[in-house]
Amino acid sequence: MDRAGALVVLNRKILEAYSRRTIHTLRGALPLRLALPHLEPLLARNVAKEVRKDALVIRRAGEAAAAGSPPGREALHRLLDATKEIDRAFLAQAGRLPIGIVISYEEIAPVRMERIEGLLGAAYRILTAWRAGAGLRAALRATYPQPDLDRLLHEMLRLYAIETRALSRSVRLPALLAPVRERIAQSLFTIMNDVATRLAVELARTVYRSD
Repeated sequence: MDRAGALVVLNRKILEAYSRRTIHTLRGALPLRLALPHLEPLLARNVAKEVRKDALVIRRAGEAAAAGSPPGREALHRLLDATKEIDRAFLAQAGRLPIGIVISYEEIAPVRMERIEGLLGAAYRILTAWRAGAGLRAALRATYPQPDLDRLLHEMLRLYAIETRALSRSVRLPALLAPVRERIAQSLFTIMNDVATRLAVELARTVYRSD
């Protein structure tokens, strides 16, 4: 059984659900509703980008678990460099959309490193605790009590929201919306964080739901 692959699939489903719920909420919020035609292409493509990055992290955790040795700082820096390659492909695709993006690594790199470190450590713990014959839910339960799983999921999604806020600041907006760019970025983060809170609770409850 490809346990790391199963964790990659679960992570993809979580991020896709997060993106869908965020966009649904944005459609009812001003001034974000006015900016949504410019933000939605970013959000839709960004989730695919983050899924690819997270897959690299989880696969690296799987390699470390198989070797019986937790990944060190060198692995973190290599993963950070690898995410920049994915960013370059993302920017090339974004160039064909009616948006302009310039990624500011000075703002994003510390947040991204924190998220990589958190996901790498969590995936290593889960894969190490995953016993033969058990499923992913059992591995999650063996690794984290429900409140801790809730906090982990929220923190991973919160960091995703912080990075998305930074990206939103670089999106080219119409002149009418440009003066409220920072308000839009902060409102986006507030909504994403609220969605993250609810989604994390829901997911943790699902893991611990009685069969």
